[in-house]
Amino acid sequence: MSEQISLRIGSEFFDQSGHCHDDWRSVEFEGERLAELERYVGSDSTRGTTETLYRASDGRLIVHRYDWSRWQGEPDTERLFQVTEDDLRPGGRFEQLGAEAGFGRPLTLDEALTPAYHDDTQEITA
Repeated sequence: MSEQISLRIGSEFFDQSGHCHDDWRSVEFEGERLAELERYVGSDSTRGTTETLYRASDGRLIVHRYDWSRWQGEPDTERLFQVTEDDLRPGGRFEQLGAEAGFGRPLTLDEALTPAYHDDTQEITA
C-alpha cells in the first residue's frame, strides 16, 4: 500500500559549546515501508545504525540509513541509497536488512564454505 514517505538527509552535530550545526534536507516520495533494522555499536549502546527499506511507487528499492551517536561532537547522519535486490541478498551490502524484508535465500555451498587456514586443515581421524 503506497503512502507519502517523508524523510530527511544530511547531518548534525553539537560542538563543545552545545551549538547545533546541521545541513538537513527534506525528501518526500510515494512508496511503502518494507522493513527496518536497528543495530547498536559497543556495549553501552551509545552509537548505532537504523536502516529502513522502502519500495518507491515507481518500483525502485530505497534504503534510508541513519547513523547516530549520543556523544557530543559526533555527527548523526541520514542518507538514501538506491539498491538492487542483489544488494539485499546474501553477500550484498544490505544483507541483514534484506533478510528482514524477505529477500534472503539459502546460501550456496560456495557462499557457506569458510576459507581453509593452515590451523584448520589438520586431518580428522576417527
